[in-house]
Amino acid sequence: MKFQSKLNVNQIVEILNEEVTVKGNLDILLSGINEVHSAETGDISFADNNKYYDKVLNSNATAILLNKDMEVPEGKIIFICKDPLLSFLKIVQHFVTFTPQNCAIHPSAKIGEGTVIQPNVFIGEDVTIGKNCIIHANVSIYANTEIGNNVVIHSNSTIGGDACYFQKRETGWVKFTSCGTTKIEDDVEIGCNCCIDRGVSGVTRIGKGTKFDNLVQIGHDAHIGAHCFLGAQSGVSGCTVVDDFCTIWAQSGVNKGIYVAKNTTLLAVSALDKSVTEEGTVLFGLPADDARKKWKEMAYIRNLPELFAEIEKIKNRYDTSN
Repeated sequence: MKFQSKLNVNQIVEILNEEVTVKGNLDILLSGINEVHSAETGDISFADNNKYYDKVLNSNATAILLNKDMEVPEGKIIFICKDPLLSFLKIVQHFVTFTPQNCAIHPSAKIGEGTVIQPNVFIGEDVTIGKNCIIHANVSIYANTEIGNNVVIHSNSTIGGDACYFQKRETGWVKFTSCGTTKIEDDVEIGCNCCIDRGVSGVTRIGKGTKFDNLVQIGHDAHIGAHCFLGAQSGVSGCTVVDDFCTIWAQSGVNKGIYVAKNTTLLAVSALDKSVTEEGTVLFGLPADDARKKWKEMAYIRNLPELFAEIEKIKNRYDTSN
């Protein structure tokens, strides 16, 4: 998320309104706030455990909220606070507030020439929809969504809902307030009952010409490339990048934070849990692996009863105790 205007260190401290120690270049101006995976120069990010300290310190983020006193990298600034996540959310919530809407289409929405909006469609604040689109009945398009030209969205789909992003605490779950956006590029078609979450702090993007069957789920900050196809009941988890011309068939899932190379095919009822770097790979299974290798494994498994029967015969033949 980018601020409307750049903020200085004192302004950030004022928003935090808590005990905080500031180290580094105090003259830095800050232009936004993002999680580490989306952070750019000028952004504020955070880390609250050993797993992410090095990652955030070496990221593009200019300002970092930490709960530990650490050496400040050159050109950066550190805010040392009690609970970096809650401090991060305090800054987000200063700029992002929920405003109830009393009309189906917000006055700020921009809808292009030739676009058809069917009955009972909800369109939120600062939504942009391009030319010659069809938005079918009962679609919900949340605030800060950008939709390109020639896009078709079928009934009951939801675009730009909050990220499913929570941190477990002893007292319960802490929700990451979503402040990111959603972008649907030109010539995309989205089936019925699909859900595309907005970025928690960055952008969830669906590339040009991509097609979804019904009941597809796309997690926060995921990037789906151009001309991909996703079958019914498939899903891509948050922060994952699926490159161009990939096919994910029905009832298949892709784990969070991984990369899927161009022209990858994930066959039906499969689960991909690691990155794919070789283009044109065909994968199958739980967990997914090279399809031909998986089919051979399945053939071996089918033969196991006969194999065990043969082993028992051999054992009985050489069993001298009888």
